[in-house]
Amino acid sequence: MTPRLQSTIRCPHCGHAQLETMPEGACQWFYECRACHAVLSPRPGDCCVFCSYGDVPCPPVQLQRAASGPG
Repeated sequence: MTPRLQSTIRCPHCGHAQLETMPEGACQWFYECRACHAVLSPRPGDCCVFCSYGDVPCPPVQLQRAASGPG
């Protein structure tokens, strides 16, 4: 499985959505909104900002889910 590397991240403060390329082999802990400049960090229980605020989870989580199979 090849992970998707693009995710649209939506700022919970101002609602701005931005398509971003995710790092392939790591989780991203911080993200600065391009509109309001709020610095986002993951919600409790999430490994990165893409898992918390993106429409596609980070590549490591995608690969982990694929390895664990359906269900």
